[in-house]
Amino acid sequence: MIAEEPVVFACEGEALVGVVSHARHAAATGVAIVVGGPQYRIGSHRQFVLLARALADAGIPALRFDYRGMGDATGLQRTFEDVDSDVAAAVETLCARAGVSRVVLWGLCDGASAALFHAARNPRVAGLVLINPWVRTEQGVARAYLGSYYRGRVTDPKLWGRVLRGEVDLRASAASLARNVRAALSRGGGDASRPPADEASLPLPERCARALQRFTGRTLVILSGDDITAREFVLAAQGDARWSDARRRAQVSWHELPGADHTFSTRAWRDEVVAATVAFVRDLDAAA
Repeated sequence: MIAEEPVVFACEGEALVGVVSHARHAAATGVAIVVGGPQYRIGSHRQFVLLARALADAGIPALRFDYRGMGDATGLQRTFEDVDSDVAAAVETLCARAGVSRVVLWGLCDGASAALFHAARNPRVAGLVLINPWVRTEQGVARAYLGSYYRGRVTDPKLWGRVLRGEVDLRASAASLARNVRAALSRGGGDASRPPADEASLPLPERCARALQRFTGRTLVILSGDDITAREFVLAAQGDARWSDARRRAQVSWHELPGADHTFSTRAWRDEVVAATVAFVRDLDAAA
């Protein structure tokens, strides 16, 4: 049985609530799970519970926690761009409770983006596991839908059967398609030559790319094959030289699960994510 310890820790005058899943033996590196919102430390279909316990069983202590305004934590609800202090408090708590000296931030969706923004600021963070990172823009999601959703729908015989039976509102569908085409063709994504001083006003994909450039540790990107958020991330990464450069770097690796949904809801998908995470942490320890 995995030993689990409930913890309450402070963050700017508020109380955060979490659970540390302890490994049976001493470890150098732990994993802090940064959840996507609106979500809390349990996760969809107990995703984060199962992840933390599987990591601990593999010898890697893990902390899953609620940041301010979510779950059982106190304070006002906030977006992923305003949880830097929460992530910092979680890192310190994991180090203190599990006795680790290094931390890997594991984040899903906008939790991945929050982890990415924090990583370069914290010397205790040695690695990032980014799961379907959130880089949402109006243009980006429109391009993702055009490239994935509509292409698949056009060749779907079930759709054409519904059209012939009059079950599809063709006018509304055409209007939706037109909106996505206009959004996809609009100017977006920012100017990569803009100076860093203007970073707060840059589009999210570019800010995430800049954050990755600043991080000197190792990064694992895990992407679902059947997820619009992952598809948008891939398109954004393909269109930004910073992401292309990062992908070529030895410390950034990519792992794709064809057919997987956003939260890896089957046991096979979940086990593959755990295995990839465990291998990543062990490689970190071996390199250290």
